Amino acid sequence: MLLQFYKYQGTGNDFVLIDNRTDFFPKNNTKLVSSLCDRHFGIGADGLILLENDSEADFKMIYYNSDGNPSSMCGNGGRCLVAFAKLLGIIEDKASFSATDGLHTATVDSANRVCLQMQDVPHVRQKPNYTFLDTGSPHHVQLVEQLQEFNVRKEGAKLRFGLYGQKGSNINFVEPDPGEGFSIRTYERGVENETLSCGTGVTAAALAMHHSKVTDATNIILHTLGGDLEVTFEKDGEGYKNVHLTGPAQLVFKGEIICSD
Repeated sequence: MLLQFYKYQGTGNDFVLIDNRTDFFPKNNTKLVSSLCDRHFGIGADGLILLENDSEADFKMIYYNSDGNPSSMCGNGGRCLVAFAKLLGIIEDKASFSATDGLHTATVDSANRVCLQMQDVPHVRQKPNYTFLDTGSPHHVQLVEQLQEFNVRKEGAKLRFGLYGQKGSNINFVEPDPGEGFSIRTYERGVENETLSCGTGVTAAALAMHHSKVTDATNIILHTLGGDLEVTFEKDGEGYKNVHLTGPAQLVFKGEIICSD
């Protein structure tokens, strides 16, 4: 099979995007998805996303981790998919799409800066040393010192499996910046390594920092290894509403690849 693909990145979080509106892609082929995401023998990406038709929205988002397995919501992937839909002419500057966690809306400007509405977060679990919440995907948020030297892969894997079992959770390590906002590094389940950025993780970190009273800001800049993202929100009882994730989503290249699987 000769497969046409598009490669997008959002603050270094990169994805293989495929227009699957004709439903040709073998969605249960875990080996194929994994091989396409392989950085040595395939295209290389943190995940693969299918854009499909949807009866109630502009399009549907089907997301796979780089291990080939279907996964939960991906914030940066969602933002990249909105930019992709604009490229395909499906939308202009506004979008609605369905994902595993429900319906999302978004706006995109001429520079492909995408503002994505995330799901409301009704509950936040506060523990002595960390915060746990679900922003479309499960996230552990923990403050650390000297984040730049921190061993994210080792400590992230330890918590991902040791604290949360096989199903796991994404693990975020956060440090307040001297200037503004927070720096964040994320270990992603399914990738089983640190990624340059994680949209749902950045969203979780912003809400966690507010919930734990580290900051009283409701418009927060987070610095990832791949660039800056902005999270805005409103407090709603014990949770949060009107949560938005904003940042760049860029086409890197497009091409064709021969798939043997």
